[in-house]
Amino acid sequence: MNEKLNRLTYLIKYDMKPALGVTEPAAIAFAVSKARSYTKGDIEGAEIVLNSGIYKNAFTCGIPNSNEFGNLFAAALGIAAGNYEKGLEALEDVKDEDNNKAKKLIDENKIKIVLGDMSSNIYINASVKTKTDTAEVIIKDYHTNIVSIKVNGTVIFNKEDDEKQKNENESENISSKDILDYTVNDILEYIDNVSIKDISFIMEAHKMNIDLFYLSLESRRTDIAKKLLKMNNNTVFSDDEICTARLLTAGAIEARVLGLNKPAMSITGSGAHGIICTMPLYALFKVNKLSEDILLRATALSFLITMYIKEHSGRLSAFCGCGIAGGTGAACAIGYLKGADYKDIVHIINNMSSGITGMICDGGNQGCVMKAIVALDAGFRAVELSLSGSYIFPIHGINAETPEDTMRNMGLIASEGMAETEKTIIKIMQSKS
Repeated sequence: MNEKLNRLTYLIKYDMKPALGVTEPAAIAFAVSKARSYTKGDIEGAEIVLNSGIYKNAFTCGIPNSNEFGNLFAAALGIAAGNYEKGLEALEDVKDEDNNKAKKLIDENKIKIVLGDMSSNIYINASVKTKTDTAEVIIKDYHTNIVSIKVNGTVIFNKEDDEKQKNENESENISSKDILDYTVNDILEYIDNVSIKDISFIMEAHKMNIDLFYLSLESRRTDIAKKLLKMNNNTVFSDDEICTARLLTAGAIEARVLGLNKPAMSITGSGAHGIICTMPLYALFKVNKLSEDILLRATALSFLITMYIKEHSGRLSAFCGCGIAGGTGAACAIGYLKGADYKDIVHIINNMSSGITGMICDGGNQGCVMKAIVALDAGFRAVELSLSGSYIFPIHGINAETPEDTMRNMGLIASEGMAETEKTIIKIMQSKS
């Protein structure tokens, strides 16, 4: 396999990261805890400016180690007890007394959330002030990508906006945009030929997300997971692959959006994306007694298709990336597990593009569970139809002559086409405040 295709392994490694709770409140907590680390003494005030995507996604989602919800509490808890060194798991060590400290900060009106630009690109500006110090941390493009730090009016760190995020893969000079250098045919060639040893790390995503699912069954806070368990004959792995896939996926997402205290393995900066890209495949793996090798190959395909669509749509937008991008990635992978070839995968993409593109994102909340169920059901039907020779022709709607252009068009619906929708969603949210 040539060097260009081998690079796809590094792209997946670069993108796959554990995240505790929804990634947007986690990113807020990370940013404010980083700013707080440069200040001494009691907090006099903190202002956190968020782009619309961050604002919306964190608006009512659950906070890890807390019974509270939303961006305001995520910021307060980040100041009270966040550990920036843990990245998107910054709230892992929060205790009950920390929740009380966060509530006190809010009650004293010391935390202010400000809606910034309407944008699908990530932006957080966290400013913290004490009697003696001020500190400002700015994050752009990726949830933990700090581009600027200012302390007491002096810039102590500055990073060009397009500089690659520093991590263990920096020597490989990896960027998420690199996925657009590949065609679906390239991706399938990679999937069929990559060494299993090289992608064995992907199994960690399945282990992490299945652990999160089981937590949903144990928690008194979850509801939908338990109802789906009953619908699956009160067993986790029944002989019904669709019901099992629905249970695992929805259960893990419900645990995540409620902020239960186990991480999800995220892809494209989202735990929900990581869950829908993995759990349906794990269901088929268990129900049909498939090999771990084919599970790993299918999961890599699921990740890469999702990454391709998300690169066009932006990390945060007014359409449901979990359902549309993650759902399409999962559908292609389900097809792969059922023997789909290149032509079938293209037709699956067409069916998904025509079916659920346009599903809105109204933030990280329990509604994400329903969206995942809809996307998953659509995915299984898209596969079934494609493998029987039925698909939506390229001439129709936003489909195109190539799968790459079809996925680009799916992304454009979010990044350009739904800007006004984003404003309306935010307006509705703010009216509820």
